[in-house]
Amino acid sequence: MTTSHPSTDDVRRWRRHLADERANSRVFRDLAARRHGEERDILNALAEAEERHAQHWATLLGNQAEPTPRATLGHRVHAWLARRFGMLFVLSLLQRSKAGNPYARDADASSSMVADEAVHEEVLRALAARGRLHLSGTFRAAVFGANDGLVSNLALVMGMAAAVDDSSIVLTAGMAGLLAGALSMAAGEYISVRSARELLAASQPSRGTSAALGGLDLNTNELELVYRARGMDPDHARARAADVLGQIQLRGLPPADAVPAVVSDADEQDAVLNPWGAALASFGFFASGALVPVLPYLIGFSGYGALLTSLLLVGVALLVTGGVVGVLSGASPLARGLRQLLIGYGAAAATYLLGLAFGASGLG
Repeated sequence: MTTSHPSTDDVRRWRRHLADERANSRVFRDLAARRHGEERDILNALAEAEERHAQHWATLLGNQAEPTPRATLGHRVHAWLARRFGMLFVLSLLQRSKAGNPYARDADASSSMVADEAVHEEVLRALAARGRLHLSGTFRAAVFGANDGLVSNLALVMGMAAAVDDSSIVLTAGMAGLLAGALSMAAGEYISVRSARELLAASQPSRGTSAALGGLDLNTNELELVYRARGMDPDHARARAADVLGQIQLRGLPPADAVPAVVSDADEQDAVLNPWGAALASFGFFASGALVPVLPYLIGFSGYGALLTSLLLVGVALLVTGGVVGVLSGASPLARGLRQLLIGYGAAAATYLLGLAFGASGLG
């Protein structure tokens, strides 16, 4: 612990911690105000912990805690995002900010504060995981559909631009790639969602089975076989079957869960979607991404100017989509954005070289 006469650096560091803890508390309070039930209680508890940490630094600072210090840019961004964007986005950012545990190497932080920060990262990870599980198939289609459109049509435009010296042909090829890819994505999404719904429906018990349970012989209880087929061990299945038949004798009706559903490999998130809605969303997202590489040609650019502009626009879009995926997955947005950029540019470079090898040389 620092002596009673802290240095200027100590005071500066304590004030930064104080500001960040207060900013974190406000973020958690803002998020809690828009939630309910258990999530609200958890977020308010996190806010209270941050306030205890802030009080620790305020006590050390004494009169030097005023005027109220200003939080770092990162914490101010979190507070702004918490008031304007979805909970998952903010929680993912907060989870990443806690990963470094700023108190782990700070002698002036108590051991309980160090432990708190480590545990808070796990709490945030768990809360964010809930949100990630609830991300709909439409969101997945948005990110991956747009990214597929960006990369595939950029590669097509690059290859055609290297192979021919006519910008109108490049534009035609780009628009054809947009439509073909978007239609293919829509068809694939429709089939995927429709198949998931059919597989899930096929795994549900027949309505006639429950109605027939009352006629089963207690001494040769076939219901036991149903439970064993669902994965229960024989003793558990026998006891469960006897209990169900006993309820039927007493009430005349089987319990609602008398015949359990089969566990299906179908994606339940896909199964609750509308196949046509998923198909249209996939078409739109792919088309929006695929439109970016051909925009320069649509507005009249040609030659190297159109190609470089296309590369620039797609590069920005890939950085954004990769960064969003990085934030939501709790990873570095910059690293994920650069990964997307390198993959996209790598595919474009490969098709450009193929275009040079098999087509006419040069650009018009």
